[in-house]
Amino acid sequence: MPRVKYTDSDVALMARMMRAEAEGEGKQGMLYVGNVIVNRAKANCLDFQDVRTIPQVIYQVQGGNYSFEAVQKGNMFYRRARSVEKRLAKKNLDFWRDHPAKYALWYFNPYGPCPPTWYGQLFTGQYKNHCYYEPVEGTCASVYIGG
Repeated sequence: MPRVKYTDSDVALMARMMRAEAEGEGKQGMLYVGNVIVNRAKANCLDFQDVRTIPQVIYQVQGGNYSFEAVQKGNMFYRRARSVEKRLAKKNLDFWRDHPAKYALWYFNPYGPCPPTWYGQLFTGQYKNHCYYEPVEGTCASVYIGG
């Protein structure tokens, strides 16, 4: 059973976002970004109470801006998904999770050292240019369901 319900168009949309956000970090970096996308769809807490589908996650607006910068600025996001990214996205949707993004709901590129917290959330690790953060204990149990 997949981690979240999805359609072929969801796979393509997620694949485009993974590539736009982390193509320079290779397949592993794209998988970590995919972890965050799926985790947000599963997390019924914090800023993610009203996002249950992949399109809702990708196009979520917070504070007047899209949650993912690539939606607004990324010409990479608007290119057709390639089969390699689609396979990675499907892998995330079906089962794949790994540290440092296993339970992460946020990531960003600080263009410097990763801060120990980001907006009060806990640093879980870094992969290449991205720092990953998971919710403070007791604030989002739903992100930990399913291992």
